[in-house]
Amino acid sequence: MQTYTKEDILKYVKENEIRFIRLQFTDILGSLKNVAITSSQLEKALDNQCMFDGSSIEGFVRIEESDMKLHPYLDSFVQFPWRKAPDSVARLICDVYKPDGTPFNGSPRQVLKNVLEEAAGMGYCFNVGPECEFFLFRNDEKGKPTLKTFDDAGYFDMGPVDPGEDVRRDIVRTLEKMGFEIEASHHECARGQHEIDFKYGDALTTADRVITFKLVVKTIANKYGLHATFMPKPIFGIAGSGMHLNLSMSKDGKNVFCDEKDSLGLSKEAYSFIAGVMEHIRGITAITNPLVNSYKRLVPEFEAPVYIAWSAQNRSPLIRVPAARGKGTRIELRSADPSANPYLALAVTIAAGLDGVKRNLTPPPAVDGNIYAMTPAQRKRLKIGSLPESLEEALIELKKDKLVCATLGQHVLEKYIEAKEIEWHEYKTRVSQWEIDRYLSKY
Repeated sequence: MQTYTKEDILKYVKENEIRFIRLQFTDILGSLKNVAITSSQLEKALDNQCMFDGSSIEGFVRIEESDMKLHPYLDSFVQFPWRKAPDSVARLICDVYKPDGTPFNGSPRQVLKNVLEEAAGMGYCFNVGPECEFFLFRNDEKGKPTLKTFDDAGYFDMGPVDPGEDVRRDIVRTLEKMGFEIEASHHECARGQHEIDFKYGDALTTADRVITFKLVVKTIANKYGLHATFMPKPIFGIAGSGMHLNLSMSKDGKNVFCDEKDSLGLSKEAYSFIAGVMEHIRGITAITNPLVNSYKRLVPEFEAPVYIAWSAQNRSPLIRVPAARGKGTRIELRSADPSANPYLALAVTIAAGLDGVKRNLTPPPAVDGNIYAMTPAQRKRLKIGSLPESLEEALIELKKDKLVCATLGQHVLEKYIEAKEIEWHEYKTRVSQWEIDRYLSKY
């Protein structure tokens, strides 16, 4: 990532005739928000003097506490390639502060920064590589999204079977112009489903990039008359979209998850990190899988993990250790989905792993067989638990997990649970088409 000073940004904006600058941040649910300013107001913004009404943002503050300040993160400055002169646009990702100059504890980015600060105090830093999947759907004549996929292709198919490759190519080019290093892009297993992988980075930068990635994907898809969605399970009977999180932990520039003397090449810290995530995973799930729809993906037979286990040899468990070793040693959490707020998802996952490291936890034995093929009795004998089966169950588990609650902080925890309990109530009281089809004529 390029580094910028205030003077660098002012010079770039003037020389490139940038007309508008978007000051971006997210609400607690991960929705991207922004305050747009003209270039004439940029110096004021760079001096942290731009304010906004926090009472209008999901999960922020009451009306009587509404004034908030935006503090731009200078290194996040980038021009939007799809906005051309004379209305060129750039953006800055911002931290949210209170008027007294202290960080706002309801900001998801601040929640992650708090966890990373704790990790730094232990001498650790984290690199994260996400794998974000999404669907491309056709719009109707009114421009509204349908469930008609843009293609009927499968894993790694190419044109003409996969017409989506042109869209992916355009997305990749746009991301590269914005400073991303793209490692791979391909069609996923379900029809209309795609994946674009970008290079890992430090945890905070990666969370910023996930937010930017979603914006770019949706923007470019719209240019083609398509709708891109990160909804976890839009179509019954086929695989849903995940956001696998590949995490590595380093100290003094060395990957501490690696130990060449171990039979699996893993260090004591790696085993303890795995154990910590496994111990807290049921409390984490309401954050990594935040929608009612998320739990339609977390079912057997569609590649998403359901059972709480780990392995270095197969993909059915919750946590997988990919084959790379040495500097590439990492742990892959496979349950998260792309509807999650990346700041909160990484915060609770890293906090859980660090808790395992602090307490020197030991994970249960690796499960190298296909868990989906096991009987309930076999899973019980191996003490293999399962993830929550609904948002309601996940929220109950979240409330019980003191570490996850403390990581989120009282403000985010209360507002998040409030929003999600409303979502669950609206869902469970709604009459679905499935019920109409099954019961209306029969009873």
